[in-house]
Amino acid sequence: MSPTTLSAGNEPGHVTFLGAGPGDPGLLTLRAVEALANADVVVGEHDVLAVVCAHARSGVAVITTDPDLAMGMHPGTGTPQLAVVDGESTAAGVPALRDAGHLVMEAARGGRRVVHAVTGDPGLDAYATEEMLACAAAGVPFEIVPGIATAVGVPAYAGVPLRDAQGADVRFVDARTASDRSWTEIGASDGTVVVSTTLDSVAAAAGELVAAGRKPDTPLTVTVAGTTTRQRTWTATLGSIAQTLKQAKVLPSPEGGRPVIAVVGERSAAAQRDQLSWFESKPLFGWKVLVPRTKEQAVSLSDQLRSYGAVPHEVPTIAVEPPRTPQQMERAIKGLVTGRYEWIAFTSVNAVKAVREKFEEYGLDARAFAGIKVAAVGEQTAKALVAFGVKPDLVPSGEQSAAGLLEDWPPYDPVFDPIDRVFLPRADIATETLVAGLIELGWEVDDVTAYRTVRASPPPAETREAIKGGGFDAVLFTSSSTVRNLVGIAGKPHNVTIIACIGPATAKTAEEHGLRVDVMAPEPSVHKLAQALADFGLKRRAAALEAGDPVTRPSERRPGARRRRSTT
Repeated sequence: MSPTTLSAGNEPGHVTFLGAGPGDPGLLTLRAVEALANADVVVGEHDVLAVVCAHARSGVAVITTDPDLAMGMHPGTGTPQLAVVDGESTAAGVPALRDAGHLVMEAARGGRRVVHAVTGDPGLDAYATEEMLACAAAGVPFEIVPGIATAVGVPAYAGVPLRDAQGADVRFVDARTASDRSWTEIGASDGTVVVSTTLDSVAAAAGELVAAGRKPDTPLTVTVAGTTTRQRTWTATLGSIAQTLKQAKVLPSPEGGRPVIAVVGERSAAAQRDQLSWFESKPLFGWKVLVPRTKEQAVSLSDQLRSYGAVPHEVPTIAVEPPRTPQQMERAIKGLVTGRYEWIAFTSVNAVKAVREKFEEYGLDARAFAGIKVAAVGEQTAKALVAFGVKPDLVPSGEQSAAGLLEDWPPYDPVFDPIDRVFLPRADIATETLVAGLIELGWEVDDVTAYRTVRASPPPAETREAIKGGGFDAVLFTSSSTVRNLVGIAGKPHNVTIIACIGPATAKTAEEHGLRVDVMAPEPSVHKLAQALADFGLKRRAAALEAGDPVTRPSERRPGARRRRSTT
């Protein structure tokens, strides 16, 4: 959407000033998600848009703000500047820079529903307040959706309580705008002080507090990138924080302008954080984990990895294509409708998708399964069937595999089973385990190629370099084909990368490719695999703490500390 089309329409629109919280997308409120889903235009800084845009509808106009650019173009004004881009594109050529408030008002007057998202809470954003007043003066309807304030949310994620049973005062100060009087008042207090500042200005803020009367040995914590998996917290005192950041090689740094939250007072002492640091102590905190599956396949797995603190990165290694000759699949679908089969067995989500697409092609729906027993190889396949409107009659009670399905599959009984035939839609490279087992149980099997699996296109060069250069902390292999295909399209993972495999067959393939297997799932389930990796990370963390070593990610190993891989 271009700037010239923002004002189309005659009826006044609506503006929602929305708090996006400190950075964790999970902290958005239900009302925030609802407002984003109904928005025509979303306005916000780049980092804020990364949090909120996942909940915006397709095709929404996205207006990015960049205060740093604005300060460069209009020194002293601090006026946000904007680049208008289409919500479905990645670039808009030369951006058109406009004033934030004017664009918001222009879009609202054009009858559009505008969401202006800000970091933290809009009630604490001076620019948002000015826009609210402008809306009120112009008669444009608006609402405020509060968010979790950064100065409150970040300490909570850092494990730093701001109050306890004694109920000491809590003061909030923005070091970038604080006056001498503010520092004097805060220095005279013995309560907790929450300071919003930048990484390279922490020591200066600490000096202001000491000059105002705070003791140099007063504890403080400093947290950068709070509530995200990039979060990092340092514990020191007002007098030692500069040396602490220097020893940690955090400063000097070109990224010294990054915002931080510093909490000053006894409640930020190390003894407290050791017990309350729940977020940074997650078993895979900050780990970049390569998931060689498509986004659609990896949704629940990626969510599980995030719950352990990891940053999943999906890389498809297999592409799914229709069979070369569709006649066999077409005959099977017609046979399903005319009563040729007693059972249909789905061995993958892709098989469900292939049958569903054929149904839609013929104008059929889930009612066509009436009178047919349906089997699913595992929970994910069963979920895909339920989404299709079909509740499976059989899901393995034990191992979620072809072998597990056969263990629960009833033998053919000519008395109770009027039809002896099973429809088995599956991939062109599937093994014969299920077919052979069903025949042994007395069933006739129509083994039909429902889809073909081919090697996916190589990932971007940046991803390939990260795989080969040790940029990933772990990779999850869910089948032998994911091992072969990933190595084929992107190269072999670096020595430092933790290799996790779903089972013995996959582990054997990994070893044949010169990879050392560090983790194996106790049973062939992607969720058990993720859990096994989390257990590995937890033990690794505990060992580092017991040895008195810093907790690091595998990718942070010293360049010379390369481990030899097994080739057996």
